[in-house]
Amino acid sequence: MLSLDTLVTKTKSEIALKDSKKASDVFLFRKHVQTINKDIKALVTGHEVNLSESDRKELKESSASLSKVTDYAPVWVIAAISIALGLGTMIGWKRIVLTIGEKIGKEHLNYAQGATAEIVAATTIGLSTGLGLPVSTTHVLSSGIAGAMVASKGAGNLNKGTLRSIALAWVLTLPVCITLSFLLFVILHLFV
Repeated sequence: MLSLDTLVTKTKSEIALKDSKKASDVFLFRKHVQTINKDIKALVTGHEVNLSESDRKELKESSASLSKVTDYAPVWVIAAISIALGLGTMIGWKRIVLTIGEKIGKEHLNYAQGATAEIVAATTIGLSTGLGLPVSTTHVLSSGIAGAMVASKGAGNLNKGTLRSIALAWVLTLPVCITLSFLLFVILHLFV
């Protein structure tokens, strides 16, 4: 009999074989595994079923192993994202620093405001990560800086034009990214 880790590794390799499987079959298989995993988690956390502590532990381990089947990213995806983020930061760092540090408020950011905003941002991001909630570091930091500006000299200390531009960027990010990823997928799908 195969161990659970061996089975997970074998399943991942089966999913990766696109030549012998249709994409729709792989998608359905992954959805079924995710549904089973969700049901296992419901059993572990639910009180309707009386499970022994050893059964709960075994189900938790099974759930963690099943998560490895569907919740992973290939190395090339991680590398591509890292390179894109690195290049984006390399190219646009000055604009980001000027907007965050000098344009959110009507005065330059002082050390106390910067430290306060960074502590709040780090705490918020840390808590969100621990709870599994998605947050944008830029959104959290710029909101922290706006809060520090308001705390120092009131709401009149905020630069309304910059805040309007940031809010517009936040609103437009989702539809623009959806459209771009759709177009990129269609283009790549033609060649792959």
